[in-house]
Amino acid sequence: MRLAEFILRDMEGIVAQWEAFAATLLPAAASMEKLALRDHAEQILVAVAKDLSTSQSREEQSEKSMGRTGKPANSPETATQTHALLRARSGFDIRQLVAEYRALRASVLRRWMDDCLLVSPDVDDIIRFNEAIDQAVAESVGFFSANVEQSRDLFLGMLGHDMRSPLHTIQMTASYLSALNAGEKISGAASRLISSGARMQALLDDLMDFNRTKLGLGINIAPVEIDLAKVFNDELERLRAAHPDRRIELTVHGDAHGVWDGRRLQQLLGNLVLNAIKYGTPDAPVHVVVAGESDELRFEVTNSGPAIERLTLVGIFDPLKRGPDQQKRHDADGNLGLGLYIAREIAKAHGGDIEARSDATETAFSVRLPRHV
Repeated sequence: MRLAEFILRDMEGIVAQWEAFAATLLPAAASMEKLALRDHAEQILVAVAKDLSTSQSREEQSEKSMGRTGKPANSPETATQTHALLRARSGFDIRQLVAEYRALRASVLRRWMDDCLLVSPDVDDIIRFNEAIDQAVAESVGFFSANVEQSRDLFLGMLGHDMRSPLHTIQMTASYLSALNAGEKISGAASRLISSGARMQALLDDLMDFNRTKLGLGINIAPVEIDLAKVFNDELERLRAAHPDRRIELTVHGDAHGVWDGRRLQQLLGNLVLNAIKYGTPDAPVHVVVAGESDELRFEVTNSGPAIERLTLVGIFDPLKRGPDQQKRHDADGNLGLGLYIAREIAKAHGGDIEARSDATETAFSVRLPRHV
């Protein structure tokens, strides 16, 4: 008997074994009813049997074995994807999800071979069955991982939102203590609280921006008519006050007026300049050059220092990634490594882009912005 026919004929026995194995996957399965343990098993097996019964060329088999038979856009969820979603919501981990398919594969092949005692099993059926199970595993794992990641991002979003209120209270209390003039010890403690609170606020803002992009919401901007030269000068004055030992120079060419979110572009510039201060040569200036053109504006932040390795430069805007030297510095300053990623997302939100280049002479980050978002 061909494998597809066997699966459909022996469906109840196969599903019963699926259920029995799923019941061993603790602790998630401990409180699950029979129907939940069997979730979508029959639909998955029917899909596998249908796949085995469908004629397939060698070329199509080869493409399928390499995972190149993707679903059409906007097609409904498959049984394997829905199964993965429900398992994730039931508390299964990804190893348990894969274990279900491993047990299913062994169960079906063992039962079929026992049924084929007098006739040799069809080798092509075995190959195609394994490919179908592999495809089911890939679909399930992909959907499971996406669901877990989305749940994590939603949790981080809610956590970040809920942290804003107590952090604001800490900052307001520290400012009040500082204004009391109640002695050097209290004033010093208040200053440290204000500084630490500002640092926590910056980390929280980065986390919230990162979370929005991971949820597909993008960076939130509110564009208005502004003079970017003035906006940038205000930001650089703040950075000069925070880093009095560093030279930060601003040069403006042409018209710097346009419709942008000034606060967000200050954040973008601040991230680039802080990166230049952190990794550039301490006694060399950081240059910020703004050039207004007819329909867009460009600005560049450059610093002297060691060249960034090519492999590091390729992924320099990726979140939570650093080169070896950057990792050492991260261990000391405790930042999240999101500055350049958020800078890129702010540029994208304005319809612009950002590029990086580095050689033995200088490292430069160039940003292009259309004048109107």
